[in-house]
Amino acid sequence: MIAKAKAISYGINDLRYITGESKHKKHPEKIYRVLDNLLPPELDAMGIWNSMQLTLSQHRPIKNSIIRIELSPSPEHTSFYDIEDWQKLWHEFAEEFDKQTITGKDGKVRSSPTNLANSKYTVYLHMESKGKVPHLHAAICRFDENGNINNDHNIHLRAQRAAERVAVKRGWKTAEEIRSRNIPEVSRECMEVLRTMPSWSWEEYKKALARRGYSVYERKDKKDVLRGYAILKGNAKYKASELGVARNLMISKLPRTWQKLHYRERLAAQVNTSQIHRPEPVRRPTTDMDDYTHYRSGSVSYTLSSHSGREQRFYIPERVLDYFNDEFDYREVANSSELTDIAVAIFVGMLDTPAISAGGGGGGSQSNLPWRDKDDDDLQWARRCARTATLLLGKKPRTGLRR
Repeated sequence: MIAKAKAISYGINDLRYITGESKHKKHPEKIYRVLDNLLPPELDAMGIWNSMQLTLSQHRPIKNSIIRIELSPSPEHTSFYDIEDWQKLWHEFAEEFDKQTITGKDGKVRSSPTNLANSKYTVYLHMESKGKVPHLHAAICRFDENGNINNDHNIHLRAQRAAERVAVKRGWKTAEEIRSRNIPEVSRECMEVLRTMPSWSWEEYKKALARRGYSVYERKDKKDVLRGYAILKGNAKYKASELGVARNLMISKLPRTWQKLHYRERLAAQVNTSQIHRPEPVRRPTTDMDDYTHYRSGSVSYTLSSHSGREQRFYIPERVLDYFNDEFDYREVANSSELTDIAVAIFVGMLDTPAISAGGGGGGSQSNLPWRDKDDDDLQWARRCARTATLLLGKKPRTGLRR
């Protein structure tokens, strides 16, 4: 169950919204009055506002004169609720809301208990949300009937804690448990969206998530530059920094994450394109020594996946793999596994070497990238394969503290 609370200055507009009288509410017939506290019966939004103003006028003026609360339990817990059930839920929440004393790290009281029980308020049930999640809206007068102000310091924490306590009492999963449970699933869906995208596009990423039932909230700076985003589904909100592995779904890392998922497809496309324009090189004749699909003494196994997803095991000389591991040391190179995969794929002949110039600018179409010479031994060939892999992907230094 999720709860939000905030002290606001736009009380009458909020009342029109929660009662369904606002012109922005498309389905007022799906909004129901749950209960009123210390108010005359059956008042409209203006009547409730005037009654609260009568109480507020007896005390010093305050800017944020209304407390707005939204209470959203999980749909599976309330599917058979009637109005009396919603009333009971609200009373349990209000009781937990009132009984809290919030203190700081120094032990001093930061927010004394509130007194919703003796304050004017109205509560409505909304069942018209896009996520089809029934939830309660409440508007509460900041002053209780004894003239004491309902403290709004850390009021969002007060609401969250009250919701958690009610959920625990009822044996419901708490909001934090639900979020923790859903984060791996949301992360998998985001990665699947990236995996199915033929090219990187932020707009296409958003549209693909929307097709899966998610909403994307963009966070932009004053210059309208996108700095971050969050994913929303139902009442749950997930920041990009909470998703994926090593924050690889943050806006600054998304293009690179897409590239890592598609580097084999991109490489294969480069190979196919290069073969159209490049003359067939002279290679040494294939011999039994070029067959790395069977075990030989001194070899170790290495499994590669083709861009179609099929796995294939090869057996390469142990000293070759040692060389690749040294050249692409995972402690120093962030993309060591990708580089090693490409180098091994070229070494065993799973991929032909694409035509990419290893030198600087200048005319001519001749490439000095490696094609295995008849006199190359395994280690010489491995060095040339490693250089080619580095040219294709580039070495990405690992950042952060290292021992």
